[in-house]
Amino acid sequence: MSVGLGSARTWRVVLGVLVVASFAAAVPLTVLSGQIFNALVAAAIGAPCAAVGWLVTRRQPGNPIGWLFLVTAIFMFLPTAGGDYGYYVYRLGHHLPLGAAGSALSQFWGISLVLFGADVLLFPDGRLASRSWRSALRIYAVAFALLIVATCVAIAGALTAHPIRVDSSGGLAAVDHPAGWFGVVQGPLVVVLIGLSLAFIARQALSWRRSSGDRRQQLKWLASGGAVTVICLFLAGTFSTSGGPKGLAAVLGLAWFGVAALPVSIGVGILKYRLYEIDRLISRTLAYAIVTGLLVGVYAGLVLLSTQVFNFHSTVAVAASTLVAAALFNPLRRRVQHAVDRRFNRARYHAERLVTAFAARLKDAADLDLVRADLTGVIHTALEPAHVSVWIQPGERQGREAAEG
Repeated sequence: MSVGLGSARTWRVVLGVLVVASFAAAVPLTVLSGQIFNALVAAAIGAPCAAVGWLVTRRQPGNPIGWLFLVTAIFMFLPTAGGDYGYYVYRLGHHLPLGAAGSALSQFWGISLVLFGADVLLFPDGRLASRSWRSALRIYAVAFALLIVATCVAIAGALTAHPIRVDSSGGLAAVDHPAGWFGVVQGPLVVVLIGLSLAFIARQALSWRRSSGDRRQQLKWLASGGAVTVICLFLAGTFSTSGGPKGLAAVLGLAWFGVAALPVSIGVGILKYRLYEIDRLISRTLAYAIVTGLLVGVYAGLVLLSTQVFNFHSTVAVAASTLVAAALFNPLRRRVQHAVDRRFNRARYHAERLVTAFAARLKDAADLDLVRADLTGVIHTALEPAHVSVWIQPGERQGREAAEG
């Protein structure tokens, strides 16, 4: 993709204005319609997309990933504003014009997430050397275009129906819950897009095995953000449509916020900002996820044991279980963090072992010069600085020599 500097600047300004304008329109409509959660999800995903898209298009205007992220941000905010407006008109009963147009716009919110698959394939520089992957990207683009066309036709059919039925998010019920020809067409297209997205992920995974240096760290960022996003999409999408317990669905609905991990990780990978902190980030994330899971299990087990087996009062059981879980947090976190670092953050693990060994040797050390040499060696090995200087106060050295004499 070749973009001139002048045209790139113009398009960046145009898309940036659209992002800001659509977000500004969504804020008051969200307040009026009461759809706060939907707006927070759109902001959590759209804001990182907009920020990364702006930075990438400014620094690498020839990289299509930046432009795709700006488009994604627009189709996070604009459909959110449209859905809020449609909800305000049809569900809350306010007689205002263009309510149908707002509900129609809301149908493109989920479709915009499909662009993430192309972002994964084009990472990090937007170039594809292989003809087969260029062909796969063309198939992906055709399937995406057909999905857009089919959705537009379904929207037109839903708008001609009387009365227009709007669901709880302000979208058109006939499109959000497809039936008839649209359901038959949408299913295979979504399967094709998901299958190609998985193939794009597999391509990057194979590339990681052959990579080294900065490229390997970039792919680690992509893999981390992609894993979080896939898990969050699965949880949020499954429990928002399964009709499960309302409390569980509400909690797992928060998984939508995790989708922001992909644009953030791609932005870090492309711009190489703090690129080599990925190992520490992975180890911390895994450690806290494991600790959270263990403590939730302990908490739930203690509550069930105390209320169902020992017949304690529910308030007392909950309070006691909370105190036990809080007391276990720090000891459990330290042990889990050590175990995770040993596997995923070897640099920190080796550094801790070096420092521990140095501290043990320091107890029996008598020669100040040997201690200084050992200290600089440990620092060089653990931290890899460009330069190390050790300053010893002259009085301390003389006092040490007098004591030894």
